Amino acid sequence: MKRVRDILTRKGNDVWSISPSASVYDAMKLMADKGIGALLVMEGEKLVGIISERDYARKVILQGRSSRTTSVEEIMTSRVAYAEPGQNIEECMAVMTEKRIRHLPVMEASQVRGVISIGDLVKSIIDEQKFIIEQLERYITS
Repeated sequence: MKRVRDILTRKGNDVWSISPSASVYDAMKLMADKGIGALLVMEGEKLVGIISERDYARKVILQGRSSRTTSVEEIMTSRVAYAEPGQNIEECMAVMTEKRIRHLPVMEASQVRGVISIGDLVKSIIDEQKFIIEQLERYITS
């Protein structure tokens, strides 16, 4: 069974973050530039929240606010669900499904080690199933 650390080994530990005092506009621009759907909100090395495209749509656009004058801390999610490197993928999938989220920071000893997305989990599950199918096909044909 694959673990979160396996995903991070494959995809890397890049973490894109923004300060809580930054504007939502700057956060959206950074997400667009990096091709990502969420940013960790950090004060130095401390994780204080997460902001996603969904937050922008629901808390800025639909409320008629300005992304240039609204700060990240005004709309971020401050109670952040997270994964640990040793957790298995199914546990993470359950957390994401239950909380209806698409990104999980990976934390170890209060330090951010990376971020995994629902896409990362799905890809990992598909790769594992593909491997099992190939092994079964080899077994059957030999």
